[in-house]
Amino acid sequence: MPRLSEVIAELDALWPPERAEGWDAVGTVCGDPDAEVGRVLFAVDPVQDVAGEAMELGAQLIVTHHPLYLRGTTTVAAGTFKGRVVHTLIKHDIALHVAHTNADSADPGVSDALAGALDLRVERPLVPDPTDPAGRRGLGRICTLGHPETLGAFAARAAARLPATAQGIRLAGDPDALVRTVAVSGGSGDSLFDAVRAAGVDAFLTADLRHHPASEAVQHSSLGLVDAAHWATEWPWCEQAAAQLDAISDRHGWDLRVHVSKQVTDPWTTHHSSGAPN
Repeated sequence: MPRLSEVIAELDALWPPERAEGWDAVGTVCGDPDAEVGRVLFAVDPVQDVAGEAMELGAQLIVTHHPLYLRGTTTVAAGTFKGRVVHTLIKHDIALHVAHTNADSADPGVSDALAGALDLRVERPLVPDPTDPAGRRGLGRICTLGHPETLGAFAARAAARLPATAQGIRLAGDPDALVRTVAVSGGSGDSLFDAVRAAGVDAFLTADLRHHPASEAVQHSSLGLVDAAHWATEWPWCEQAAAQLDAISDRHGWDLRVHVSKQVTDPWTTHHSSGAPN
């Protein structure tokens, strides 16, 4: 079996930590570099339920998209929920590694996985990485559909293809408008509206759309908005990343067992509505 340091070196080659945003907290949170790794679990969120799943699997490494400590901390006391995660991981010799914005902008990255889940053809990044001469890295993706369909049908496609959550899929715009081109961005995407408008796409699928940016976006143009749950738009990356590590394991003859958590760690648990307005 490989050592943790060997696996981390390969993960850092996939998602170089220097490509993370300056405010981000990526890399290895805990783990012994010399420890052997036989099983790896990929998940979106480093929460206690995921740590428990890793224990049951006998995994020695968890790779998550979201950081455990994004803002920093002065304590890992087990009385705090994040501290309890750290205690659980260390007690059971489980390492934690994070690939966040460095995975967002990678090639392939989080938005490629999202596009793949929706069976979209990726054309180029929405916000290209100026350091990539090939023009393949960057935030978000501009995509085309195999054939035009209505905005309502595209939203239904997203609801069917993405993991189910309490929120489901919200739509803003004319459900009968034809969609040929789509911008997608895994995770919170309303900071990208300027780039989306500049791209001239018919629709934008992302998560966490706030009232004012969304309202302004639909007033600006006929752009259709498809708003999914944050967790649901990023979960496809776990399957993509697991496949990448599987290929690395095969190349090195490591015989890793790579798993993807199916737990829904989206924080919203129920949805109540009296019906859509007329």
